[in-house]
Amino acid sequence: MKKITVLGCGMVGRAIAVDLAKFYNVTSVDINKRNLDLLPFTANIETEEADLSNSQHITSVIANADLVIGAVPGFMGFEMLRTVISNRKNIVDISFFPEDPFLLDELAREQNVTAVVDCGVAPGMDNIILGYHNERMEVSQFICLVGGLPFRRTMPFQYKAPFSPIDVLEEYTRPARLVENGKVVVKPALSEIEEVEFEEIGTLESFNSDGLRSLVKTMEITNMKEKTLRYPGHAKLMEILRDMGFFSKGEIQAGEIRVSPLKVAAALLFPKWKYENHEKDFTVMRVVIEGIENGISKVYRYDLFDEYDIASQTSSMARTTGYTCTGAATMLLEGIYVKKGIIPPEYLGKDEKCYHFLLSYLKERGIIYRKHENFAAESRDSWIYS
Repeated sequence: MKKITVLGCGMVGRAIAVDLAKFYNVTSVDINKRNLDLLPFTANIETEEADLSNSQHITSVIANADLVIGAVPGFMGFEMLRTVISNRKNIVDISFFPEDPFLLDELAREQNVTAVVDCGVAPGMDNIILGYHNERMEVSQFICLVGGLPFRRTMPFQYKAPFSPIDVLEEYTRPARLVENGKVVVKPALSEIEEVEFEEIGTLESFNSDGLRSLVKTMEITNMKEKTLRYPGHAKLMEILRDMGFFSKGEIQAGEIRVSPLKVAAALLFPKWKYENHEKDFTVMRVVIEGIENGISKVYRYDLFDEYDIASQTSSMARTTGYTCTGAATMLLEGIYVKKGIIPPEYLGKDEKCYHFLLSYLKERGIIYRKHENFAAESRDSWIYS
């Protein structure tokens, strides 16, 4: 039985380990024993404590792995990926680090490694869907709206964080790259708030975030944007905190000590944003792709609405992010995808077999992307937002 090492045992890392353990031997690694202790007793899973910010520790824990999963916080992700590639191990990564993954492309090719990056729900499945259609039509517009939220709305934040709070705060501070009229433009995170209607949950708000990532470099499409979804009112509150400096990374003098406002903010927000045991959440995503296919104007829309799984006690964000990752991992382990180098998810989507495999893999786990077609492109705005 093939061996997989999962680096990181947070909420998503645990879901990944449990899913892969159905078919493979899994070793889950984390510096925090409490995270490892939260793993359910499952055959084929072993645990190991290690400091994943230490490249020597990573080298040791992945020595016998046939494949590695990267599920560490974003600030650790790039160096972790470099270490894994240097050890000639294939990897599927969901750490969503801020650095450009293509800086490691030459290294990956030299080491004969396949390194699939950003392989979650978004970025991840939205890239895969776009990659599939971009091979089969002339795409002129791509829009992705996505968010994960608790069903229970608690003021003032109306939000809970399914992963590292610092990584969430990056969505509120990192400038958003969009493509407008064929040119990359940069806009503030949290800007251009728009309301969107979803049948299952009602009104949410969308705002700019830096979710296009690799698409800015790999796709020549006239207009592209990714927006994060929250309950109405959340974005303005975060904007106030950000503009007051609470999310600043540099240290400031506070009395007799120097502190990082971001670290303080994360420490204060984490207890407020932490999901309670068995608290129900949902993930909602809408992907819209417009263009010309076989000489005809076409608009494709994919809708996802996924909920906390009571039977397995797995959060929706862990499911939708983690199972996209495990689907890609399965394709690598079974030889369905073999190309080498840095592989953003849109490269997987180009391959029709991979596209259908992943949609089927997710459907088997109750994660269903509903596909719609519209021939009247002029009505796209009402089709997107209502």
